[in-house]
Amino acid sequence: MTTDGADALKAVEEAARAARGTVADLAGVPAERLDAALRGIADTLVRRSGPVLAANEADMTAAREAGLGGGLLDRLRLDEARLEAIAGQLRALAGVPYESAERVIRELPGGLLLTERRRPVGVIGANFEARPNVVVDIASQFVKSRNAGVLRTGSAAIRSAIALADEVIAPALAGAGLDPAMIQLVRVPGQSSARALVSQPGLIPLVILRGSGDSTRSLAAEAARHGVRTMAHADGGAVLYVDAAADLALAGQLIEASLDRLGVCNRLNLLLVHPSLWDAFVPQLTALLDRLGIAASLPPHTHPLGHEWALDSGSEATVTIAPAGGPRAAAVLANEETSGLAAAIVTRDRAAAAEFLGAYAGTGAFWNSTTRLLDGFKLFSVPETGINIDAVPGPRGPVTFRDLYLRQFVVTPA
Repeated sequence: MTTDGADALKAVEEAARAARGTVADLAGVPAERLDAALRGIADTLVRRSGPVLAANEADMTAAREAGLGGGLLDRLRLDEARLEAIAGQLRALAGVPYESAERVIRELPGGLLLTERRRPVGVIGANFEARPNVVVDIASQFVKSRNAGVLRTGSAAIRSAIALADEVIAPALAGAGLDPAMIQLVRVPGQSSARALVSQPGLIPLVILRGSGDSTRSLAAEAARHGVRTMAHADGGAVLYVDAAADLALAGQLIEASLDRLGVCNRLNLLLVHPSLWDAFVPQLTALLDRLGIAASLPPHTHPLGHEWALDSGSEATVTIAPAGGPRAAAVLANEETSGLAAAIVTRDRAAAAEFLGAYAGTGAFWNSTTRLLDGFKLFSVPETGINIDAVPGPRGPVTFRDLYLRQFVVTPA
């Protein structure tokens, strides 16, 4: 093992043990105190915005010098408005009611009663892209669900993450009477710390993985080798299909609304157009994209149809345009050529919409609405830890604090 690898492993182990030391006390914390901690994080974030924004500016300067693309810089950037928005989401989360920790399933023979209990996982890891707001998003989900956490972010955001952890999260937790050690941040930069995070099944049995497809898939494979379970968000790239019966004015509005942020996974990536509209509508589309500063990739394509532009540094401001012969054909293209994150149809024809929604197998399906809605806060008014697109049973879509529990079956005398 290299020196960097040994340092990373030591840092992760120390963070995990510190977080684990808080788990026993978390189970008995009153819900009111957890929500007070969330409100405290929101208030501290606004009050201590100066050090956070200064750290973020240092990250931004280093990222520009390193040549990071516009989409990645957009993910990295914080400003007063974004901090206020994060604080607002924290306050909203604090007001979300808790689901019952126990429910009766049925009576069993012999005068017994079967109940199901929801228990916190304990210590959960999270590895995510260089996006500082995610530090707070994920930490807040852990607090709300009574889990401790070990966070690791991309090196480009390390200064911002440290400022958020030390200047905002830790003081707010302490102010609410919680042990600040419950939220740990790995401060050793580089991929060695990411690999160390997924190699500790006895300390960190579950890790949330977010980021670019290749690196996240690699970490998921590494985690499986060590027996660590993961909830991975590796790929994105949303699809919009403009049907023959579309309201073209609405289509234009949805296209623009779907490109408000270029560095996010649920932005418009692949734009499909019915052949009957191609000659007249595609020039309008390219003019709209040009006005937005977006390049159109038109046939014949030199890249896979579902190429995710948000992860293509320097080419984030691109949308692929291709023909699709109808609702089912568009859904099949979305199923086979993209990650399966989200797809939308624009049409006035209810039957066409039903055909598309019935055929599309991805995580989020939309009719006359933007795929940008596939987001924890926009769908549920709750921040998310990520968007899980696995095609297996388990939490799918935006993963929130409600998903960070284990089922326990308890049999007692009735």
